[in-house]
Amino acid sequence: MKTGDRLTREVVVQTLVDALEALDYIHAFWEGGAAAFNRTDAWSDVDLYLVVDDEKADEAFLAAERALQSLSRIKQKYGVLQLPWPGVSQAFYKLERASEYLIIDLAVIKLGSPDKFLEPEIHGNVVFLFNKCDKVKPSKLDKDEMVKRLKERLKKLAARFEMFNSFVQKEINRGNSLEAIDLYHTVTLATVVEALRIKYNAVHHDFKMRYIHYELPPGAIEKLEHLYFVKDEKDLQKKYHEAAEWFREIISEIDQKEIERRIRNL
Repeated sequence: MKTGDRLTREVVVQTLVDALEALDYIHAFWEGGAAAFNRTDAWSDVDLYLVVDDEKADEAFLAAERALQSLSRIKQKYGVLQLPWPGVSQAFYKLERASEYLIIDLAVIKLGSPDKFLEPEIHGNVVFLFNKCDKVKPSKLDKDEMVKRLKERLKKLAARFEMFNSFVQKEINRGNSLEAIDLYHTVTLATVVEALRIKYNAVHHDFKMRYIHYELPPGAIEKLEHLYFVKDEKDLQKKYHEAAEWFREIISEIDQKEIERRIRNL
């Protein structure tokens, strides 16, 4: 069950199951993230989700923390103060006796929350650790809403790029290399990445760099690597122009009817 004195993910997960399943205000518990896509490895964290009675979120965190403390001192806790989903709270934990990479990412979701992160088309095939009376069920992707969102997002991406991409050149012209490289990454390349994701796997358009090596073709990954690694100001100027040209090429190639067809066939 353990490798040397290090806790394994299996021990951590089972300890949480044993502690939480008996609590009547907790209705379901599952693992998402890499486990949902069958991609766990030695560096994977543990993405866990609890569904609880609406007034019991704080108690659920305390119960989970007691279970973790039965295994190891909690080396660090990092609570996320504000999330975009109502009724969802999140905290991250590092354990003294676990690998630095075996971070527990725990989301506690109120039963009444509209967001459960269970659409398999987006979140993969989550691994239910328990689901009492099948109270929590995988959601169906709202395909009409996804198609609408993608059409709006493509317009927004093109407008954002044309409005703000020149900020990179402005800082290059000023000799402000740090500002220029930051804007190159956060404006130019971030927009390129989202356009690529819409082109190749639109349901993950807002995943930024997450899972990107698995979801884009090798040629696109190779080109992104070329553009991201900049050696000096001269190289930045050259790659900035390359990236801008590539973005416009990607946008011109995106067939919205084909994207819609793929979404509807999921």
